[in-house]
Amino acid sequence: MDLACLDLEGVLVPEIWIGVAEATGIAELRLTTRDISDYDELMQHRLKVMADHGINLSQIQSVIGAMGPMPGARDFLDWLRERFQVVILSDTFYEFAMPLMAQLGYPTLLCHKLEVVDDRIVGYTLRQPNAKRAAVQAFHGLNYRVVATGDSYNDTAMLGEADAGVLFCPPANVIAEFPQFPVVTGYADLKVAFTTALAG
Repeated sequence: MDLACLDLEGVLVPEIWIGVAEATGIAELRLTTRDISDYDELMQHRLKVMADHGINLSQIQSVIGAMGPMPGARDFLDWLRERFQVVILSDTFYEFAMPLMAQLGYPTLLCHKLEVVDDRIVGYTLRQPNAKRAAVQAFHGLNYRVVATGDSYNDTAMLGEADAGVLFCPPANVIAEFPQFPVVTGYADLKVAFTTALAG
C-alpha cells in the first residue's frame, strides 16, 4: 500500500499553542509555525514566555485534555486508513499529543519529547533535525510511495520530499511562498487530492 503522512496541528486537531494562549490569556503563546519558520526560535520564545508567566506542563495538559479533534477529522482518518498506511508527522511533543491521539484512535505518531523538571518545561529534544522530511526519505528507502499534507512552514520540506504534497487550509503567507503545492480547504477535497495524486 501507499503511505500518507499528515501533520497533526491544523490538519487533524486545532493548534495546541493557540488553545493554550486562549486559556491562559497569554497572547505571546499564539505564535505558531505559521508565523515563525525557524522552529528553535519559536520554541525558545515559548519556553521564555512559559517561564516568565509560571506556566507548567500540568496546566498545558489540562487545556489539551479539553480540546478535541477538528470536526470530521476522525472520520477522515478512518477513511484514509482503509486506503493508505497512515503516519502522523508532527513537531509537537508526546507529552502534549497523547490525549488527542486517544480521540483519533491512536494513529502512529512520530514527534518530539519535552524536557521536564518538577512539572516545568525547561527544554525539548528533537527526534532528529528536519524530522518530517527525514521520515519521508526513510519511507522512500522502504519503497513506499508517499502523499503528504500540512499547513505550515515546517511542513513544506515534507511536502517537497513526498511524491505528492498538498497544503491543507494554509495561511496566505504560506500559499504565497510555496505556490508549487496545491491547496485544499477541507477533508472532501483532501480525499480527492490524495486518491488522484498517485493514480496510475
